[in-house]
Amino acid sequence: QVQLVQNGGGLVQAGGSLRLSCTASDRPAPLWIMTWFRRTPGKRREFVAQITLPGAAKTTYTDSVKGRFTVSSESAKNAVYLQMDDLKPEDTAVYYCAAGQFAGQYTYWGQGAQVTVSS
Repeated sequence: QVQLVQNGGGLVQAGGSLRLSCTASDRPAPLWIMTWFRRTPGKRREFVAQITLPGAAKTTYTDSVKGRFTVSSESAKNAVYLQMDDLKPEDTAVYYCAAGQFAGQYTYWGQGAQVTVSS
């Protein structure tokens, strides 16, 4: 069973930065798509960013984070990162990473990490 372990998150003032990581215990398929989501109380899960492994051949972002968030990977470690800069209070959420073999497939999930941005 593949496990995704997340690290990072925390409390930061608006305009600050945080970095999230997500490491998979295994990568059973040659190509993986790893996705970052976030969820706030009372709201639906929101897509944040996505990257393909290996080689980070393709990255995708939701409009609200473009230019502020950067998704990257270390294929050898089965790890992906979400660098979040110029954070805003509306970025406050629990962030989750997910992995799957195909687009729209989220077979494995990380445990979540709280990101809180104060104004």
